[in-house]
Amino acid sequence: MSGSGVEVAAGDQAVADAAARPSDILVAAIVGTAGLKPTLEGARRGALVALANKETLVSAGAVMNAEVKSGGATLIPVDSEHSAIFQVFDFDRVDGVQKITLTASGGPFREKSLAQMQKMTPEQAVAHPNWDMGAKISIDSATMMNKGLEMIEAFHLFPVAPDAIEVLVHPQSVIHSMVSYVDGSVLAQLGAPDMRTPIAYALAWPSRMAAPSKTLSLAEIGTLTFEAPDPVRFPALRLARECLEAGGSAPTILNAANEVAVAAFLDHRIGFLDIASVVETVLDEMGASDLLDLEAVFAIDSEARARAEQILKPK
Repeated sequence: MSGSGVEVAAGDQAVADAAARPSDILVAAIVGTAGLKPTLEGARRGALVALANKETLVSAGAVMNAEVKSGGATLIPVDSEHSAIFQVFDFDRVDGVQKITLTASGGPFREKSLAQMQKMTPEQAVAHPNWDMGAKISIDSATMMNKGLEMIEAFHLFPVAPDAIEVLVHPQSVIHSMVSYVDGSVLAQLGAPDMRTPIAYALAWPSRMAAPSKTLSLAEIGTLTFEAPDPVRFPALRLARECLEAGGSAPTILNAANEVAVAAFLDHRIGFLDIASVVETVLDEMGASDLLDLEAVFAIDSEARARAEQILKPK
């Protein structure tokens, strides 16, 4: 814009170029694999990255962490669960950590049977009981794929083994996650279910700043409940754990196929339970392979999306 000192640009490369410019903090909040390149650009210049994009670590965790290390960048998780762990994780004494526990609300279908879930509509699936989120992440919460993706993300954020990451259903969404230590201590971060709290923490880190979130009152809440997730009604959790253990391209395939299947469900092309079925079929067809660089990530992502679309075509 002539005379204003403001440059105008558009497109994928423009976003990546913007992320490469100096800044106090880079907030990576573009949904999907579209957020990969700009987040990597921030890591390469050693930025303080407030990471709200799951796909960066799910699809390209090893690639991203290598860039973070070589660039001297710092990742501050913005997801409420990972922010909670970050706030109570003892990075200086990792050998004292026994496990980390990601809490899950259970979504809108926590108490529904399989027969009931098969009939659920997109409108019902996006009606989350605790959080006001976009359509895609709301569907992921309903299938609990969101929690599966968070397990993979947690593995790349925190130095723990895959079997030291567990999921616990906590319908009130007050305890956002926990870290268990070898001496029997369990440290948890609590707060109202309000994303402004973890966002404020990331923006102010390593200090804290005032946020307009509601102050938590345990007396008003009264009771906090917990239960183990049901792997039969929520197979996405099983698929995600299998991909976490397989490593390589498996999480990339999981994420890409899930995005396609969720879009198909939102478009009323498939049923709710078909989402996990489509993802599992793509995973079985492709298998896991090594991921050496970002180009390999995009190639696998593209192939997984194409295979998912092929499965969705009318026979």
